[in-house]
Amino acid sequence: MNIAIEPLLALVIGILILLVPRFLNYFVAVYLIVVGILGLTHHTLT
Repeated sequence: MNIAIEPLLALVIGILILLVPRFLNYFVAVYLIVVGILGLTHHTLT
């Protein structure tokens, strides 16, 4: 079972933003950092 992490992460962060909107900046920052790291590691591994 191969699940892409980006859509799952986006879904979780979207739900968290709805539940705790005052942490929007932190959720977006963490999302961008994680997606950036995953993009770089995926790019270097292939």
